[in-house]
Amino acid sequence: RDWRTRASLVDRHVQSLFFNMAKIAASGRLGQTGTMRYLPKMLAGLDLAAAPAGQPLLDAVDHLRRVHQGEKRRGPVPTSFVPKAWARQLKTADGAFDLIGYRLCTLDRLRRAIRRRDVFPVRSLRYADPRKGLLTGAGWEAARPTVCRTVGVAVAGDEEIAKLSARLDLAYRETAARVPDNDAVTITKTASAADLSIAPLDKIDEPLSLTNLHNAIDARLPRLDLPELILEMHARTGFGAAFTHASEGNARAEDIATTICAVLVAEATNTGFEPLVRSEVPALRRSRLSWVKQNFMRAETLTAANALLVAAHNRIPLTRAWGGGEVASADGLRFTVPVRTIHAGPNPRYFGRERGVTWYNLVSDRFSGLNAVTVPGTLRDSLHLLAVVLDQETELRPSEIMTDTAGYTDTIFGVFYLLGLQFSPRIADIGGARFWRVDGKADYGVLDDLASNRINTKLIVEHWDDLLRLAGSLKLGVVRATGLTRVLQTNDRPTKLARALQELGRLIKSLYMLRFIDDETYRRRILVQLNRGESRHQLARTVFHGKRGELRQRYREGQEDQLGALGLVVNLVVLWNTIYIDAALNQLRTEGHVILDEDVARLSPLGSQHINMLGRYAFTIPDMVARGELRPLRDPSVTGIDDA
Repeated sequence: RDWRTRASLVDRHVQSLFFNMAKIAASGRLGQTGTMRYLPKMLAGLDLAAAPAGQPLLDAVDHLRRVHQGEKRRGPVPTSFVPKAWARQLKTADGAFDLIGYRLCTLDRLRRAIRRRDVFPVRSLRYADPRKGLLTGAGWEAARPTVCRTVGVAVAGDEEIAKLSARLDLAYRETAARVPDNDAVTITKTASAADLSIAPLDKIDEPLSLTNLHNAIDARLPRLDLPELILEMHARTGFGAAFTHASEGNARAEDIATTICAVLVAEATNTGFEPLVRSEVPALRRSRLSWVKQNFMRAETLTAANALLVAAHNRIPLTRAWGGGEVASADGLRFTVPVRTIHAGPNPRYFGRERGVTWYNLVSDRFSGLNAVTVPGTLRDSLHLLAVVLDQETELRPSEIMTDTAGYTDTIFGVFYLLGLQFSPRIADIGGARFWRVDGKADYGVLDDLASNRINTKLIVEHWDDLLRLAGSLKLGVVRATGLTRVLQTNDRPTKLARALQELGRLIKSLYMLRFIDDETYRRRILVQLNRGESRHQLARTVFHGKRGELRQRYREGQEDQLGALGLVVNLVVLWNTIYIDAALNQLRTEGHVILDEDVARLSPLGSQHINMLGRYAFTIPDMVARGELRPLRDPSVTGIDDA
């Protein structure tokens, strides 16, 4: 409480400074407002610190404090923070140094710097250091070498920028040399710049050998109901053990695995308990189903169960034909939420007059789902991508992340580079993207007019250590991706650190786009992985068929838990399909069929035609009813929850 009281006093002190600066701006003169009298006390009462961009201004404040204390000037007056518009205010009519003008300039810039958080009171809540919470002090000094070594960047900013600048220069020259032979790329010069376009990728037809292989496998896959599939995968992997009681960790009940599988079916298919309730089966009574849902189905148990499934899937030899696990894609699946809730957002394009959520998930190149987050409305903040990548807890650690066009910003390019990850979005309108350069005098031939924007490398170098701190804090879990907004923005404006990160991202993005336009194989690899994510979404839609496919959860936890169950069930289908496709391939080879590796690489475990998602109906009636008699009415005095 004492700390908060002191912080509140500091905030009022800063607001007093802002108020007096407004009076100064209105009067145009420092002396006429009376602020001159209080300025020494105001500055003395503020314990200030600064980010790298604010250090010159902090030097000026320290200089004024010494002047107010009567100390003699030592060395030149700090003026590197003074903008050109203020320069003439620092001299009197006879050319002498004007201390009053200098004070006025310093206070004006200080007010702006505090609002931007380039300078900040040490004990403030409202105007605190946006980097607060990142690694600092001895902890950061110890972690810095390890972080740099892990992500593959230099400790010194000028060294890293020199390396990246050389890479970018070489990439421009090599790509420009190959453009004349690249039939997919067209560059049209205009009066002011140049327009770039890339021809769409041609569809690769399915060879007859692959068609025959699909048919042979489909003919061998057993047919079964979804509950059977889930129970079979529990028997094989034991994933149900990951579901523990929320408060009584060892609490179990007889045949609880059946109940867990039933709740997963109810949640994933969006049908609720009604089709599953069997009062004569203890594991399927409504009371048991409700108890398991309330006490066992939550984010951490779903995450733990999913990690077990991904590990089991990775052990199947067939998955190595689809990918090495180093690549993943992120994309969103949208659900309409027809109930009134603050945890849904509008988007007429996807939800009509309703509101909805986006289930943003990460899919490996082996088709398994690694993680997902639920976002109200549609995805606008690319930091959700960072969260879904960093917070995933499976044994796979993808180093290249592919997304659709909507998932990229300059900032996210920079963050991914600092984390040692390759960010590879599919850029649909690359003609509207901006290419950036470091060397303004370099001649890049046919690409020269495209690269018309300069990167501010000085800003990157100036904030390099803070950029490393940011990366290290994310890498080591000191801060979460969703908390970066506080670090990168103040009052909806980017901080200097955010601008430095953006400049770095522009450099990395330019390197990526040059590779994107130069390498058709690379573009196709991105498309293939994104198509895997879309196919997985189609399977999720097939599973989530109840109640018109609408998500009817009011609260965020309910939304996340139900969609988490959906993701788990989709992974169960992927695992089951992979096991049986692998078995079918082994049988075909034993029978003497020739199977091409390139055909196996194009198989998919996302089929569902052999799985009954809809349940089964009974067409029998009791003999008494067949004779025309009525069924006995229920006794309301003995009606319990399982009979309701």
